[in-house]
Amino acid sequence: MMQCDKDKMYDVLSLFTETALEIGEGQQYDMDFENRSDVTEEEYIEMIRLKTSVLLACATNIGAILANAPKEDCSNLYKFGEQFGLAFQLQDDLLDVYGDPKKFGKKIGGDIMCNKKTYMLINAYNRANSQQRTELEKWINMENPDRDEKVTAVTAIYDAIGIKELCKDKISYYFNEASMYLDKVNVSDERKKNLREYASYMVNRER
Repeated sequence: MMQCDKDKMYDVLSLFTETALEIGEGQQYDMDFENRSDVTEEEYIEMIRLKTSVLLACATNIGAILANAPKEDCSNLYKFGEQFGLAFQLQDDLLDVYGDPKKFGKKIGGDIMCNKKTYMLINAYNRANSQQRTELEKWINMENPDRDEKVTAVTAIYDAIGIKELCKDKISYYFNEASMYLDKVNVSDERKKNLREYASYMVNRER
């Protein structure tokens, strides 16, 4: 095997190993969050970066490595995947609350029922006034609540605080960051067209 091929495979294996370790770390954070009520937005973003984004970043970077792309392009594609992954996961959070069940393919509100520490719940709790926080805590601490009642009540709190719009703005921010890194990749726009369109579709999907 030629030295350049050996170097390429070493880079790929190193990236695989690092990514696997990061995903495990992200999964541990997610599990730890279940027993915490003080999770910050920054901690949540780091968790989904490790649990979701690095896998997409790894995939785009490996494609670049195997295509013999310059290191700068490999780096920019990794960052593209990372930022796109954040937007993708936040869109998933959004759909779990505001998606159309007929399009989403499952009942909405699963994260609400599990009290999952999502971007939406974290920001609702931090931005709620005293009355809203009391109401939110009531539903979070309630044992065996009626699903429809809890999802409706928590969603109403989200609506009052403007959480849907806040989440959409954050999705747009990370998507724009991803687009910026893709713009920096030194190939023609035509060769980046499919990847750009795919990313746009995934962060605007309804299911």
